Amino acid sequence: MSRKNKKAPWDEEEEIIWVSKSEMKRDMDALQKIGEELVELTPNALAKMPLDDEMMDAIKDAQRFNKEARRRQLQYIGKQMRFIDIEPIQAALDKLRNKHSQHTVALKKLELKRDKLIENGDSMINAILVDHPDADRQHLRQLVRQATKEKSQEKPGKAYREIFQYLKSLYLAD
Repeated sequence: MSRKNKKAPWDEEEEIIWVSKSEMKRDMDALQKIGEELVELTPNALAKMPLDDEMMDAIKDAQRFNKEARRRQLQYIGKQMRFIDIEPIQAALDKLRNKHSQHTVALKKLELKRDKLIENGDSMINAILVDHPDADRQHLRQLVRQATKEKSQEKPGKAYREIFQYLKSLYLAD
């Protein structure tokens, strides 16, 4: 009697990975969401994405379309994304999102510096001048005095905003 499996029982067999229909649908939905993100990008950001010409044309078409045509085009983009390597595109999108969050964090740090500057006055001005020797000490002192005066009189914080803009110009110029 012959065995159906010609391999010896100790030989490794190829592992078969079963994927459920629901899991395939989730994967397709994820690809379509990436396609939607690409469609929402500005032309400058889209130019930085590692896309082939066919995909770029499909995305530009989707940006022009409205309503039902846009929905169908997004489905088409999702279908085309199944046949390309998605990792470089995902990495570029993550990098783009991270750039935005890094900018937000930098602005939050500047807001904290501004608040410390108004609270501490000259000692904080000296710390800023150590980091940025080209900063104008007199202008900073004047803005801090105006901001504390506005705060005590409960007026709108014009100098408060000006300090932020000045710090932003100093730190983001680096």
